[in-house]
Amino acid sequence: MSKVFIIAEAGVNHNGDIKLAKKLIDVACIAGVDAVKFQTFKAINLVSKNAQKAEYQKKNMSDGDDSQFNMLKKLELDIDTHKELIAYCNSNKIMFLSTPFDHDSIELLNDLGLQIFKIPSGEITNLPYLRHIGKLNKKIILSTGMADMGEIEDALDVLVNAGTKKENITVLHANTMYPTPMEDVNLRAMITIGEAFDVAFGYSDHTLGIEVPIAAVAMGATCIEKHFTLDCTMDGPDHKASLEPDELKAMVKAIRNIELAMGSGIKKPSKSEMPNIQIARKSIVAKSGIKKGEILSEENLAIKRPANGINPMRWDEIVGTIASKDYEEDELI
Repeated sequence: MSKVFIIAEAGVNHNGDIKLAKKLIDVACIAGVDAVKFQTFKAINLVSKNAQKAEYQKKNMSDGDDSQFNMLKKLELDIDTHKELIAYCNSNKIMFLSTPFDHDSIELLNDLGLQIFKIPSGEITNLPYLRHIGKLNKKIILSTGMADMGEIEDALDVLVNAGTKKENITVLHANTMYPTPMEDVNLRAMITIGEAFDVAFGYSDHTLGIEVPIAAVAMGATCIEKHFTLDCTMDGPDHKASLEPDELKAMVKAIRNIELAMGSGIKKPSKSEMPNIQIARKSIVAKSGIKKGEILSEENLAIKRPANGINPMRWDEIVGTIASKDYEEDELI
């Protein structure tokens, strides 16, 4: 099994503060993820001025302002901030990723040299956007929250027809609710996506806790994305449904353990258990004293540990033969 690509989704949890953004990068490095991801957008291109916040955003923010535009305007990262964060990621040997939400942002990230483009769930039905990213012929990670199989198929067709190779696309099963109720996770849909479209698949998680992404890895996910924050109690739209630093660390450790545990799929004794074969298995032994020339029978034979004698699977061929020597009780035949 190849290494699972783990994305720590900082998103907008930097609250518009570059110092906070760098602290998030530090946390991602300590946790051992492969990439830390932000969001690139111009509020003016993303939402109309009268668009309302989602219910979970209203609930998670204390400012009493229901405008999506005003919320997002404060969370924009300009080009200089992007450059600074990319340089900071490079110096910390972690991949910088960002999700573009509009055409200007796609161009900005392309100009900055990003090799992987993450398409968020909300853009899966945005044909001009998909075509723009598809033309770049980069690696693509496509989230599929709120989508059905037909919409996923259409999005993949647009990306491939625009010029992206299918083998460069990873499709993430996702649920766009923060937090996602367990009964709505539907992890098996991840397998359905992988098999139906013959693509690499993974999971973008919005549940509370870490068990679902770990289960996704055990089911074959090659990419995991999870929101994280410095502190769940901070003011902002996504903090409450994000992992805190210790939880992110625990998730990465568990995923790396599951990767090791998945193994080769070949069933044979492992290196660590080989010494225990003789101790745990058994051999055919004398149940009581046996004289030379006596017939070996079910009455005078037994099966006991250790396993350095005749394998008990040969019981039927040993029973009925003649003892070639004297045996004491418990002596190996």
